[in-house]
Amino acid sequence: MYPRTIKNELIAICAALLAAVTVSACAQGPGLPPPNFATNTGPGLEHAYRLQIGDKMKLVVFGEENLSGDVEINGRGQIQIPLVGEIPANGRTLKDVQRSIVDKLADGFIKSPRISLEIRNYRPIFVHGEVKTGGQYEYRNSLSFTDAVAMAGGYTYRAQQDYVILSRAGSAPVRIDMPAVIPLLPGDNIRVPERFF
Repeated sequence: MYPRTIKNELIAICAALLAAVTVSACAQGPGLPPPNFATNTGPGLEHAYRLQIGDKMKLVVFGEENLSGDVEINGRGQIQIPLVGEIPANGRTLKDVQRSIVDKLADGFIKSPRISLEIRNYRPIFVHGEVKTGGQYEYRNSLSFTDAVAMAGGYTYRAQQDYVILSRAGSAPVRIDMPAVIPLLPGDNIRVPERFF
């Protein structure tokens, strides 16, 4: 058996270690998985970005002005194309949808169709939690998490500034350490948590 003084010191050390672990766990926030989604920025955004209901695009069919114009993904996740009808678009990349349009037009409508499809309006991003003016904000190319927080008026005095929680369509919420190295995508939902201490 340990003498009483050594036993008391051991209990005090164990209590201090337990407190340190508890504080560290609280500071880390929720046990969220790391991000596992592909991202890109700038001109290559269309390769990573998955289209969603409400996205608006500009379709140009070269040499066929009556087939060109603006298209929007409807509530069924489809876009309506003259001659060919509806084409699934929700959850697909811009390049995938473009290939589908070309294939449909080439199937008895236009010989060797050439088209251009680009996003006209991206979905907004959402910033909430411990920011001064949370809400919906217009998406811009190469927008960073720091930019998004600034658009929402900056942090409140209660904000945990070491990380944010990102919710992205098709993925579970993840913790993103700040400053973040991954870009934002249209439709992203960013929550700035409250610090515990």
